[in-house]
Amino acid sequence: MSKATANCRQESPRRVSVLGATGSIGRNTLSLIAENAADYRVVALTANRKWQELARLARAHGAEFAAIADERYYGELREALAGSGIEVGAGQAALIEAAKRPCAWLMAAIIGSAGLAPTLAAVSRGCTVALANKECLVTAGALFMAAVAQHGTTLLPVDSEHSAAFQAMDGSPVETIERLVLTASGGPFREWSREALRKATPQQALRHPNWDMGAKITIDSATLMNKGFELIEAHHLFALPPAKLDVLIHPQSIVHCLVAYHDGSVLAQLAMPDMRAPIAYSLAWPRRMATSVPRLDLAALARLEFAEPDTERFPALSLARQALEAGEAACNVLNAANEVAVEAFLAGRIGFTAIPALVEETLAQFERLEEAGAGGDLEAVLALDRAGRALARSLLEEYDDVLRPGLAAG
Repeated sequence: MSKATANCRQESPRRVSVLGATGSIGRNTLSLIAENAADYRVVALTANRKWQELARLARAHGAEFAAIADERYYGELREALAGSGIEVGAGQAALIEAAKRPCAWLMAAIIGSAGLAPTLAAVSRGCTVALANKECLVTAGALFMAAVAQHGTTLLPVDSEHSAAFQAMDGSPVETIERLVLTASGGPFREWSREALRKATPQQALRHPNWDMGAKITIDSATLMNKGFELIEAHHLFALPPAKLDVLIHPQSIVHCLVAYHDGSVLAQLAMPDMRAPIAYSLAWPRRMATSVPRLDLAALARLEFAEPDTERFPALSLARQALEAGEAACNVLNAANEVAVEAFLAGRIGFTAIPALVEETLAQFERLEEAGAGGDLEAVLALDRAGRALARSLLEEYDDVLRPGLAAG
């Protein structure tokens, strides 16, 4: 993982861009920037379809450029920003342009594999990239990290667990680390039986007990697929073999990561479950910034609990481990199939336990296809992603309304 020296000079105000400005990570990032407005200058903001919120944020923060991914909303965005002096773009090319606009720091928070190309474009500039898009590493970890090294990019993890690991490792040699343990809250269904999980609704799955996140990542948290993705991320970010990566269920979401060293020491990073903390760490790094994040009171909490994950009830975690062992192509297909499955679940087409079932079947069948070879460039990675999605969708269509309960039973 690229990490610049702690005494690097920072411009003032620091020019920053946010890809995925209207999502939870983007909004929290901009709220921190607003609290420290004298220290930052917003360059570019992007959104997928929320043109009204993008226009509001662009005006509020005096952005130089605003890009909407869905070209159908270009006219509305342009009209909303008329007279502001803010440049407007639409489509994939506009996202790439936003990523390439000169800035010192960029938040990469576009959800899903759609964020890969823009984030790689930002990496190619060699600026500091705060990475909140896990799919960049899940679908193309080797390619992405090679680009980071090639361009001398400073890569800062934003996921609370990886930010915690980054802080606890503090540049320690990889060979001194015996184990890196990511924690998981267990989601809203931590204590549910298999029978109850089969009947879980999207509304129930979206009620995360600790975190306020977008719908996709909240469902991934409920299935534990998110934690599986984070294992893959940690492998690439910290150059650790899968055997040194582990997961513990920690319902309070206070300890975000533990790093065990070969001298017997274990370092942990603790904080309240508030994404502003890791975002602020990346935004101000190598310094720290004051925030209004709630302070940790261990006496009030009284106790912290830990347990092994139940991979019988939550097989997604095992599927991610299997994909990591199988290689980058399998990780790519894992992500593609999961995005299709989560979308189907949120639309009411399949049951909750069908999410990992569909992913597992997609992975099993994809092994027999010629496209299963790992891609060496961005186009190959995206082609593999498309092939994985097509297979997952075709498998989904095999189940009519009568058979879907069978799939939902896992």
